[in-house]
Amino acid sequence: MVRPMRTTFATSLGSKTCATSVIVTVCCEDGSAGVGEVPTSFVLPHETAAAISGVLAEVRPALCGKSIQRWASLAGQVRRQFPRFHMTASGLEVALFRAWLAGQGKSEWQFWGGKTETLQTDITIPFVPDIKALEPWILRAIRTGFTTYKVKVSGKVKTDLDFCRAVYGYLNDAGKPFVVRLDGNQGFSAKSALDLLDKLGRTGLAVELFEQPLVRDDDAGLKTLTKHAGVPIIADETVFCEDDCKRVIDRRLADGVNIKIAKSGIAESRKIYRLARQAGLKLMLGCMTETMVGLSAAICFAAGTGGFDYIDLDSVHFLRRRDAFGGIGVDGCVFRLGGTR
Repeated sequence: MVRPMRTTFATSLGSKTCATSVIVTVCCEDGSAGVGEVPTSFVLPHETAAAISGVLAEVRPALCGKSIQRWASLAGQVRRQFPRFHMTASGLEVALFRAWLAGQGKSEWQFWGGKTETLQTDITIPFVPDIKALEPWILRAIRTGFTTYKVKVSGKVKTDLDFCRAVYGYLNDAGKPFVVRLDGNQGFSAKSALDLLDKLGRTGLAVELFEQPLVRDDDAGLKTLTKHAGVPIIADETVFCEDDCKRVIDRRLADGVNIKIAKSGIAESRKIYRLARQAGLKLMLGCMTETMVGLSAAICFAAGTGGFDYIDLDSVHFLRRRDAFGGIGVDGCVFRLGGTR
């Protein structure tokens, strides 16, 4: 499935104008079924639509005839067989999980705890240095009612500083309170990240947090940055599984973690969530460029638990056509889950 995007989605890793995903459907003998989504991402470029489809075709014979009660272990088998295909295993796991839930007569929102029926997300400002080209997107976000903006930055400090100044200019001109988060997508060194934060501070541009500025395995740099940044450092690509989260905690590599069902699946996301909460880490819930098929799993997770500090579930706002899924309504920057019971 290929969907055109309302604006260029650009980060330090690349840019795209269409969102490409593979939809996975699991059907059981009793008629219950579940659907999941495997998006594509700059973070895992080897997971192309063709490669995803190839893996799913290869694992299908081994899954047929197995009990849906084993949804988590079946997904775990796929992860072990294809350890580099994180999103493929995760999308399949969501479909298996939903097929199991359908047989139980329980909703995802109820499974996670059913805490709240509304959820407010931030909106991403892609890294497009041509600010005039980006202007319609920023103004649309302001009109839609967003109050929290996640600004993508590149790792080139001067360019990023100029870009941030321009974005803040639009937000200030709107005359409404706002919050800005930064997302480095692994484009920085510890030195350049600290330099950007320092220059932003001197310019009077406040930042709520800085997500994944450094490459995922730069433990020394992450530890230094977390100690000196002055704002929460949130690990994204550094954490795919529970063991990764343990490493972040034990080595004090970040102040929080960004959990994404698209990269970690259902069972592992739940483990990361519980471990991070126990350790007192900040919790963000994020997404890839997913349609509502995949995004709805994260929305139910966040609203069901009510336990996340930062919500970054904005992918459907980039799509020119938003399909409804699972009774979730989109009202500006707010998701409404009244139909998920």
